[in-house]
Amino acid sequence: MAITDPAAFITANTRLQPVPHAPEISLWLADEVTPIWRLTEEELGEMGVAPPFWAFAWAGGQALARYLLDHPREVAGKRVLDFAAGSGLVGIAAMKAGAASVLCADIDPFCEAAVQANASANDVRLDFTDRNLLDAEPPQVDVICAGDICYEKPMTEAVLAWLARARARGTRVLIGDPGRTYFPRSGLDFLAEYRVPTTRELEDQEIKRSSVWVFA
Repeated sequence: MAITDPAAFITANTRLQPVPHAPEISLWLADEVTPIWRLTEEELGEMGVAPPFWAFAWAGGQALARYLLDHPREVAGKRVLDFAAGSGLVGIAAMKAGAASVLCADIDPFCEAAVQANASANDVRLDFTDRNLLDAEPPQVDVICAGDICYEKPMTEAVLAWLARARARGTRVLIGDPGRTYFPRSGLDFLAEYRVPTTRELEDQEIKRSSVWVFA
């Protein structure tokens, strides 16, 4: 049965809880006591729900959120794009750090409801688009934040090329990553490293070293 109310589905299947490495922020997340945690990919597919990446606080996003909260001058007063936003964690951190505006972008149709629910829970405003931004030139923003984007080789290459175009136009590009296989080894400057609590259901370690980088 297809889900007709994504917002109701999210609040019924996740719970509001602090983000482990950015406890100033609370998100509607899945864990072992929530219904969605026990649903298989096949069961989700029957309901018309893609793998719910929006229901987890991924390590790279947590690192990037922590960095923005600790270094608010990166985004204060600026226009920010949270690319592949998922839950909206990084966008929320940017607004809490004083960003003038944040546009969250994700092609998952459930992400808009997740982002808006999480924005409301944290008393911030986030704009949202489900357009595939890779199909056009990067938008006119001051900062692009991208967490956990290096999972698959073709997509990583496409995203990095797009981000490089944004950097060439003067946009500051920040990336949060826990050492994924396809993370680039050149063209970036190191900013910070964190030990991010996670779970073995998501990662290969309960504490994941995750770093924040900026396009050189």
